[in-house]
Amino acid sequence: MKRTAFFISDGTGITAETLGQSLLAQFETITFTKLTRPYIDSAEKARAMVLQINQAAKTDGVRPIIFDTIVNGDIREILAQSEGFMIDIFSSFLAPLEQELSSHSSYSVGKSHSIGHNSNYMERIEAVNFALDNDDGARTHYYDKADLILVGVSRCGKTPTCLYMAMQYGIRAANYPLTEDDMESLQLPAVLKKYKDKLFGLTIDPDRLTAIRNERKPNSRYASFAQCEFEVREVENLFRRDNINFINSTHFSVEEISAKILVEKGVERRLK
Repeated sequence: MKRTAFFISDGTGITAETLGQSLLAQFETITFTKLTRPYIDSAEKARAMVLQINQAAKTDGVRPIIFDTIVNGDIREILAQSEGFMIDIFSSFLAPLEQELSSHSSYSVGKSHSIGHNSNYMERIEAVNFALDNDDGARTHYYDKADLILVGVSRCGKTPTCLYMAMQYGIRAANYPLTEDDMESLQLPAVLKKYKDKLFGLTIDPDRLTAIRNERKPNSRYASFAQCEFEVREVENLFRRDNINFINSTHFSVEEISAKILVEKGVERRLK
């Protein structure tokens, strides 16, 4: 079965998309065409949106699912005239919260993602810059400022995980690739030894690593299964010998990897 899902907002659309995606993920037997439509902040844009929704209903033969965080009542009324099934995320949660807190919501657009009301915004930007500056072992003299350091073989997911943790949580994460030279010495690189308490390892199935590396350097020794299998085996042995916690990234999303790392390392997420 195929359904179309719209994430509609008069702001960035991040809230509607995040919650909507989480809910739709529970329906594994249905294929969703997911469309995010941010900044629907005028009657004209809302009417154009209704046309898109109705076209999707006609194409699919069934009404689309609409997750919205529209604050303006007039705009919501226009969208309600469409042939979609609307889920008003804000009203679902704000009404009971207002009752519990004995206070009225401001019903303002873009509160959760605005710079002015996000006290850790600059901290997250600085964390992203830190992750970029300390990517792939490029620099090591700022490791004293790192919240954690990811280690593992090349192409096992260290960089995207560091960037996600920086952007989402303000975590200063560096990453260091373990090379064949490190494996032959059977010990951690000297630069990492004094930061052992900050280390966390990523590993990956050799066949998956082979496929990833072949996209970058096809038919090379670097991408061969034998080389990938050797590196993964030796790095996992290194992790066990030095008591470095690690997880296999093969079947996890970057969000899941990040959450597991932060829990195991006890690193506090900088969300305010």
